Amino acid sequence: MDETGTIRPEDERLIRELLGHAAEMEGITREAELSVTFMDDASIREVNREYRDKDRPTDVISFAMEETAEGEEPVPEPEGMPRMLGDILISTETAERQAGEYGHSRERELGFLALHGFLHVLGYDHMTDPDERKMFGRQDEILQSFGLGRGQDGRA
Repeated sequence: MDETGTIRPEDERLIRELLGHAAEMEGITREAELSVTFMDDASIREVNREYRDKDRPTDVISFAMEETAEGEEPVPEPEGMPRMLGDILISTETAERQAGEYGHSRERELGFLALHGFLHVLGYDHMTDPDERKMFGRQDEILQSFGLGRGQDGRA
């Protein structure tokens, strides 16, 4: 969903294809649902403040539907229903700013953020050095194989 009016059909197609590619690489074989919402800095700041106690805008926030707290039992999914992965929120304002700072295209930054959020939804994290190496290594591998790796900025 685009709350900003700045996402073009080709941006949506790129994100859909990238996340489909990532799902395939991650072995997601059955039908799954994921929502991606594009918002401005003010809106993502509100979410960041409410859910993460951080009163500032950020680039991407993920909410995993399959995540369970310690000691909780996972809720069984109804048979025949798609797997519910979660929600990804992306600030287009921050994405555009970061694309300029990093010297790559807006498309690469949107793809990078969508994939980063997707990996979080699947349980990847970067709280420790080994986890960070694992997550960012996988992220780089997926972006590279899709054609959005560093120096491969021509896909759209």
